[in-house]
Amino acid sequence: MIKTISSSSSSKEAHPLVTIVTVCFNAAAHIEQTIKSVLAQSYSQIEYVVIDGGSTDGTLEIIERFSNRITKWISEPDDGIAHAMNKGLEMTRGDYVLFLHADDYLLSQTSIEEAVSYLQGDHEIVAFTIYYETSKGKALNRPRGFDWRMNFKTGLWHQAVFCQRCLFDRIGGFDPSFRITMDYEFFLRAYRRGVSAKRIDLPISVMRDVGISSKKDWESLLLRFGEERRAQAKSNKNKPVIYSIYWPIYITYRWFRYAMGI
Repeated sequence: MIKTISSSSSSKEAHPLVTIVTVCFNAAAHIEQTIKSVLAQSYSQIEYVVIDGGSTDGTLEIIERFSNRITKWISEPDDGIAHAMNKGLEMTRGDYVLFLHADDYLLSQTSIEEAVSYLQGDHEIVAFTIYYETSKGKALNRPRGFDWRMNFKTGLWHQAVFCQRCLFDRIGGFDPSFRITMDYEFFLRAYRRGVSAKRIDLPISVMRDVGISSKKDWESLLLRFGEERRAQAKSNKNKPVIYSIYWPIYITYRWFRYAMGI
């Protein structure tokens, strides 16, 4: 179990308790690297929560090997990624929460220690840079932060986003009706409610291209686009005319890229 230290309010601000939540299901191929990247962190004030959806491929055996160093973990069926993420939230007590799923891992042993130095202040969301890993190598994805572009596409990658725990109490957790873009729906909701956020160009984690949101076949892309449209409609009941213009153009653009293999 990762040890945590009780501290005064001033020390707590300088060394906040960071909860890292890993959601997984049948993730035996990568879950060990995810877990090891968390347990190897130089920063001591970490609470680690693992939510397994009842895996049957050896994932559970890997988790059990590290169970004495994981703060809390459960393995039971759930109703999708968002439902599992909300389970993780219920088990957290950290000042900040970071979601690092089984297809992701922290970039170095000092990733959390480096990130914590940017968490002080009033910002409820602090977004860092990720590396996007494919079979061809790694590419940097820098956060765009909270600006008008959030109305159309997410500019934050949850593998490198620290949210104050109290933010979830204030605006709610993840909507289980979203199977793919639950993180975009949450960030868009936060943006439209005026949540304070900042972005830091510091790579702290790696996202593999094997997750559900990384699928590139046209059917999967259409499912993701459909959820993005629903997230936009959910947080803006007026459905501005701009979306009726944007989506036909964007779908055409993406179809062209897909057809050209770009």
